[in-house]
Amino acid sequence: MKWIVTDPDHLGGAPRVRDTRISIALLLELLSTGMTIPEIVKEYPSLTEEAVRGALEELAHSELLTFR
Repeated sequence: MKWIVTDPDHLGGAPRVRDTRISIALLLELLSTGMTIPEIVKEYPSLTEEAVRGALEELAHSELLTFR
């Protein structure tokens, strides 16, 4: 299942978590401040733990992080 989507009609085309208006950049920023996944889900009810973990796993395996 694809968790990260882009659509020019939402968030100016920035990558976001599927079925939400939560950008991947915001998700990473929240994690970098020390928030846990349960805290993020509590703060942003449109997210689920499954969606957050799925998006992070997808990001970790994306070509954006592939070193050449």
